Amino acid sequence: MKLIDLIRKRCSVRSYSSRTVEKEKIDYILEAARLAPSACNLQPWRFIVVESPEGKERIQACYGREWFKTAPLYIVVCCDHRHSWKRPFDGKDHADIDAAIATEHLCLAATEQGLGTCWVCHFDAQRCARSFRLPEGIEPAVLIPVGYPAESDLFEPTPKQRKTADEVMVRESF
Repeated sequence: MKLIDLIRKRCSVRSYSSRTVEKEKIDYILEAARLAPSACNLQPWRFIVVESPEGKERIQACYGREWFKTAPLYIVVCCDHRHSWKRPFDGKDHADIDAAIATEHLCLAATEQGLGTCWVCHFDAQRCARSFRLPEGIEPAVLIPVGYPAESDLFEPTPKQRKTADEVMVRESF
């Protein structure tokens, strides 16, 4: 499949079947995330795979939406601020950007494997950090539920609402 077709196919899944995700597929999507580029190749991300009933209970307490509870597993994508590149001109920490790149690699790889995902950024990050005993300097950035979509044909034509190219691009300057 061409990359542009995979990108068009990916969508936010908010209803999962109870089917277990195979270890090989989990390993595959984590490998795609691991291979993502990062500023100065510092790779300031950490991934917590949550599959146990106890772990799922802890992560669900950080984001209580009912649809979220249908996922068979979760990946907590964390920024490691201790090992991230900071832009020298203004000190901008690029850990969040690098983690976002890795997260989208993960989501695209999951789509390729027939798995659904959804970026969840509206969650109680402090509770998540406590629940998973994150060390100082490591921040939970995004929660990714992963699983087979409840609707098997979900990946067929999923209409996307996107701005036109003219609305989002300029040449040379504004």
